[in-house]
Amino acid sequence: MSTNETAVKKAPTKSLLTRMGLDRFSALYLWGAFMIIFGLWKTDTFLSFQSAKLIMGENVSVGILALAFLVPFCASTFDLSIGAVMSLSVALMCFLSDEKSRAFNMPVALAAVIALAACTMVGVLSGFVVVKLKVNSFIATLGIGQFITAIVLKLSFNRQITDTFSPTFQKFGRNQYLGIPVVFFYLFVAGVIIWYIMEHTPVGRFIYATGGNPEAARLAGVKTDRITWGTLIASSFLAGVAGVVFSAKVGMFTSATGPNYLFPAIAAVFFGASQLKGRPNVLGTFIALYALAFGIKGLQLVVGTDSYWVNPLFQGTTLIIAVALASQKGVARMKKRKAKAA
Repeated sequence: MSTNETAVKKAPTKSLLTRMGLDRFSALYLWGAFMIIFGLWKTDTFLSFQSAKLIMGENVSVGILALAFLVPFCASTFDLSIGAVMSLSVALMCFLSDEKSRAFNMPVALAAVIALAACTMVGVLSGFVVVKLKVNSFIATLGIGQFITAIVLKLSFNRQITDTFSPTFQKFGRNQYLGIPVVFFYLFVAGVIIWYIMEHTPVGRFIYATGGNPEAARLAGVKTDRITWGTLIASSFLAGVAGVVFSAKVGMFTSATGPNYLFPAIAAVFFGASQLKGRPNVLGTFIALYALAFGIKGLQLVVGTDSYWVNPLFQGTTLIIAVALASQKGVARMKKRKAKAA
């Protein structure tokens, strides 16, 4: 038997699902299925440009929060405080720039700078606890998130805050450009910046190296502790940005603002990690985010006024599926390595 014949026989046969790219493009297939199903079911409303604009605008803060979770996640670090940090950003924006307040009534630009600085300091604290005190990032950021929530509740007296921003500031969140909500362009710009840093700079390579094998990265000269600390600072800063954008768009604060956005953001990152490159990435996160958003909107239109259960159902199911896909890929990689070693 010739060498070529032996190679052909030993070559692994790819499954139909793999050849179709379902392992890397499942979110796109799902998105397409939603467009067809709900497009036929609710043609007049679901396929309208108005619905598309609504979906693009509604998910901007979730998208920025997803970027906040993605950055440390690429370094195998969890930041579960980002929902609370986003709430802190919105609360500080309302509290400092309240036109009815005699104590502050700051210019909204100054309030935004202070809010972002405060949120960034939360990241500094998270990094200290994780890197210096050696507390697991999952536990550390969960605890810090509760601490921040307590501050937010005290600051807001656990009440809704409305009518604090000037119409000029709210134009930055409610205007449209080329018929598209202007906040969507904020998300696009933030995504491009994070994508470029992660994919085309040494910092991004160091982050992925730290997440892939921290000990090997450390031996190769990567300052893994500094990278971990830096990703947590960046995460908190991005969560603060999500709060500023939310303030401009919605113009009000409730204590549930940030925490309600945390789970959808995490679901988008986990689902997106199974897309395209098979690792956490910006484009995969955005595809997963809007695939789920269109599915949720379609089901809400079908169900009608009793659609309050749709969002948690979609997000929970997505998270389970995303983790299952990642686990299956991990098992497949281990089998390939064992086969090569044999």
